[in-house]
Parts: sequence; C-alpha cells; structure tokens
Amino acid sequence: MRDDRAITVLVADDTDTDRLILEAIVRKEGHNVISARDGREAVKEFKQHRPDIVLLDALMPHLDGFEAARQIKALAGEELIPIIFLTSLTDTPSLVKCLEAGGDDFLSKPYNRVILQAKIRAFYRMRTMNRTMLEQRDQIARHNEHFLQEQTVAKQVFDNITSGGQLNSACLRYFMSPLAVFNGDVMVAATTPAGNLMVLLGDFTGHGLPAAIGAMPLATTFYGMVSKGFSMSDILAEINGKLKSILPVGLFCCATMVEVNYRKNTARIWNGGLPAAYIYRLGGSIEQVKSNHLPLGVLNNKDFKADAALFQLHHGERLYLWSDGIHEARNSDDEMFGEERILAAFARNESRQCMFDELLAKVKSFVGEGEKSDDLSLIELVMAPSQLEYSESSQPSQDQSRLAEWSLVFEVKPSSFAIFDPLPLLLSVLLEVPGLRNHSGTLYTVISELYSNALEHGVLQLDSTMKADPDGFDHYYQLRKTRTEQISEGYIRITLAHQTFAEGGCLQITVEDSGPGFDLDGLEVDEVNDYSGRGLKLVKSLCDSLEYQEPGNSVCATYRWHVDD
Repeated sequence: MRDDRAITVLVADDTDTDRLILEAIVRKEGHNVISARDGREAVKEFKQHRPDIVLLDALMPHLDGFEAARQIKALAGEELIPIIFLTSLTDTPSLVKCLEAGGDDFLSKPYNRVILQAKIRAFYRMRTMNRTMLEQRDQIARHNEHFLQEQTVAKQVFDNITSGGQLNSACLRYFMSPLAVFNGDVMVAATTPAGNLMVLLGDFTGHGLPAAIGAMPLATTFYGMVSKGFSMSDILAEINGKLKSILPVGLFCCATMVEVNYRKNTARIWNGGLPAAYIYRLGGSIEQVKSNHLPLGVLNNKDFKADAALFQLHHGERLYLWSDGIHEARNSDDEMFGEERILAAFARNESRQCMFDELLAKVKSFVGEGEKSDDLSLIELVMAPSQLEYSESSQPSQDQSRLAEWSLVFEVKPSSFAIFDPLPLLLSVLLEVPGLRNHSGTLYTVISELYSNALEHGVLQLDSTMKADPDGFDHYYQLRKTRTEQISEGYIRITLAHQTFAEGGCLQITVEDSGPGFDLDGLEVDEVNDYSGRGLKLVKSLCDSLEYQEPGNSVCATYRWHVDD
C-alpha cells in the first residue's frame, strides 16, 4: 500500500489566493500538488499526471468544474478518483449538481484545514480499497478463465474418448444438463461383441476437474472392456479398482450400469448409490430397482460386489435411469422435485412414447429460470425387437475372414516352472476370440486348476492327501517350492482347440504332463476332502465334459459357449 503522505492531489481553482492557500495546506501534509487555473487545464493535468485526488472549484472560466468533473470521471474509467468540489455555493440544487456531475463530496469556502486533511485521508483510503478490489476482481477473472480453459480441454479429451460410443442408439434417449463445463455426471454406452447394449450412468462427487479425474479412467475402462467382451461384473470390478486406487478419500462415483440383451429381452441392472431405476411396464405399473451396493471407488475389490439383478422386459417396456439431480432439482422456493412428483408424472402419463419428454419438461418447469443446484441427467432405454436395435455393425462377425477353427500348443519347460505363469498369456489369446470374452473368469479357473494339477501332481509328484491338516498343508507347499526350483526334466503341454459355430463355439483345453499319470480306475473327481480334490470337481462343474486319457497324464476339458451367454 502506498504511503498516504505521498498522495498526489490536483488543485484546480481560478482564484489565485484560494489556490495558493489550498496548495499550502496540502503540501504541509506531505502530499504532492499539481495546480490548474481552470477546468480545461485541470483535465489536461489529470491526463498527464493521473493524481489520486482532485480538489475542483465549481465555477471556473473556459470549462467549469461540473464539466471538468464529468471528463475526469470518464478518463478515470472504473478507477476511483475522488473529486471534492470547492465551492461557495450553499443552495441545495447547486450542491446536488456537484454530486450529479461526478463529485464525491464538497468543501465550502473558506476552507477548514482540519476537515480538508481528514477528507483527503478518508478518500484516499476509499481509493486504495477500490484499487485492491479491482485487482482482486481481475485476479479472480484470470483464475476463472484458466479454470474454464482446463475444463474445456478435459471435456474435449473426454468427448474424444466417448465419441465412439452408442449413446445415439435407436433404443436409447438421454439428456445431460451440466452445472459446470465438465459435468459431474458421466454417461457412456457401448455394444458388446455379442450384441448386448451396455450403459453406465455415473455421478461423481463434485463437478469440473475433480469429476474429470475419475471420469477419464471410468470411460476408457468401460469402452476398452466392453469392446473386448468382458462381463458386466468384470467391468464394474475393474472400474471400482481403478477409482479406488486413484481417487482421494471422499471422491467416488455413484453409478447404475445396465446390460440389455435384445435377443433374450432381459436387462441386467447394477445400482451403486444412484436413485432407483424405474422399469415402466406395459400395464402402466412401475418397478423400482433400488441401490443395494456402495458407489464405485469406495471399497477395495476384495469387498466389492458386482452382482446384478436380472429383469425380463417385454417389447415396448422402458427403463429409466437418472442422477440425483432430478430428485434434488429445486425451484425458487427451495423445494425439491422429489420422488412424489416423479411418480405423479408416471401416473399421469398417457403415452409411454412421451414419458421421457414429459418428465424432462416437468423438471425444467419446476426449476424455472432459477439457479441450478446440480447436474440433470436422464436416460430412457426401450426394449425393442432385436432386429431394430441389433444393428449390423453390432452383430458378432459372420464374415468369411473370421477364424472359424484353430488350435494352439504351448509347452512349459522345467526351467520355467518356478518363475513363469502361463495363464495370463493363454488367457489373453482366448480373449481375442469375441465370443469367449464374456467367459474370461470361467476360463481362467479351468486352465488354472488343470495346470496346477499337472504341475503339482503330475510333474512334481506331490500327494494331495498331505493337505489333510494345516501342518501338512504347509509342508505340501514347501515341497512344491523346493521341487520346482530343483527339477530339470519334464514338461507341461497345453493345447487349446477352438471351433466357432453360428450360435457360439466350442473350446477344448487339453493339459498333458510328463508325469507317470494317475490311476484312472481310482480317480473319482466327486470324492473330495477338506483340503484336496476340490479343483477337479469345480472344473467338472464348469465344463461340458472332463475326460482323462491313458495313462492318466492327460486331461481334456470341453467348454461350449453361446453368443447370448
């Protein structure tokens, strides 16, 4: 802040005596003084020196004080330049005229030195405050502009990521009204290789960049995994894990995810923290699908549950999803739209084709032109005949270039037993087959169990009965570790053979090891104890068949899948 003793004061008075007296008073306080003998000269001096305060005589030749005040105020712009009129006028109209011309105060002649000094200091404080306010305003404007630019860039990146989605699907309508440039709500949709439509509506805590931090990995994970045919539970678990690992405490995503199967007329719905989804039945009834999970990004994947509810829908029945911005939309009286008004909108609906527009219009009418308190997001999904929604581009590939039949043989050598796990490599190959992508979890379990069985019991000759008690369990894995490090001969050969049919395919997984083989007559996978034998029983329950071949060191699991699985 500037020292008030160095204030620059412009003194304009056509009477030399009065002007000299004023200059003496002001200089005695340590201020700088600029003199002018009429209004025209005062304006000229103001342009040249930009003084802090102007003491202006009302009646002067050439240009009176009133007009000079107007010109000085115009030159000052939004900067506060206090003008104190010096006048012998005492009638009310004249004093009012001084203020209307831009004067901030007036001082009657003859001058009172004490009052003049007090007014100079008081108006300079006002000028300093005004300058500080303008600087802070400009700083806020710059920060806001920078903030909006960052949001715009984030939104462009997000739009590029989601540009290949299916939000414009014929059986999907949506509305998003963001509170900020980058919405706190996220809406993504894509078609699986099997032709199902997956939709996710998310509502992040916060708006703008905090929401963008989570929206990016959510969208990339969703589109990346849906296109590869991962199941809805796998996608939800992956998104949850990513959000949990990257978002700070307190930032999470309430979401509803839906998978619509147009061939089976089903909708699989998972709701974690969003308002209940509504199924609008043909008879006019409403079936709510309430949240029974925590939002994404709250729990570790170990505790996260991705089980979804399955609903049968007839053609023409509709599913509605919305963020809490619909329920919590407020009018000018600060009332919330609420669930009762939503239910009333459904009760009064006469044409289900208009339900989406009617509900949206009622919310907008309720809010009016007042300030919005949250993002508004609404989705309508219609169950349609499969030929309408199941576009050619979304159907599983039936072209002649598809690999209809193939096989792969992969052999693991002794030096790799202790350090290499072949499962990720083999699973990545299988997941390139569109129809198998929905079965990744099952295939992982089957191959994992067969490989472990071949390694531990075939190659390493470990007896599973050792795991009858905790001590034996520990000894079993100590031996496993030692033998895998010491073994120098042997192999495990894994053969994958796949055939594709019109409605699905068949995968045969054959695992052969270099061991002597099992006693096939005594092998019964249904017989298990507490610590052994479970693996083969599980594999048998997951596959269509499980067959051991002579001399018992080779097993073949057959797994059939369907495009609607």
